[in-house]
Amino acid sequence: MQIVLIIALSLHVLSSVFWAGSSFTLARTGGVGGEQLFRPQMGAAVIAVLTGGYLGHLVHEGSFGTAEQILAIGAVAALVAAGVQGLIAGRAIRSLRSGTAGEAAARSRIATAQRLAAALLAVTAICMGAARYA
Repeated sequence: MQIVLIIALSLHVLSSVFWAGSSFTLARTGGVGGEQLFRPQMGAAVIAVLTGGYLGHLVHEGSFGTAEQILAIGAVAALVAAGVQGLIAGRAIRSLRSGTAGEAAARSRIATAQRLAAALLAVTAICMGAARYA
């Protein structure tokens, strides 16, 4: 059972670091390169959410104390970040590829989505750290 926990934790940390790191980078660069990183980001988001849910079930089963409440806030922030990236950036990238929107407007929406997601993922990271001390 311990090997399953190690694998799940490793997948969670690696996918989360990529997702948050690429979001912070794209937020800082104004969304430049967002088209190339959209699918890897969404893949990392799915892995991070699924492994986070599994780890929550495995490690925090049966209790909903202060630490679990803080982690739940972080989980909701991560889900909202994935939604923001998927909806806003996804639509902007599709319109950019199809040529239905102006490039400047689409890039602005990509940058906005990445900035919002980066802020939400920062909340998630803070919650993960704070839960340790709750």
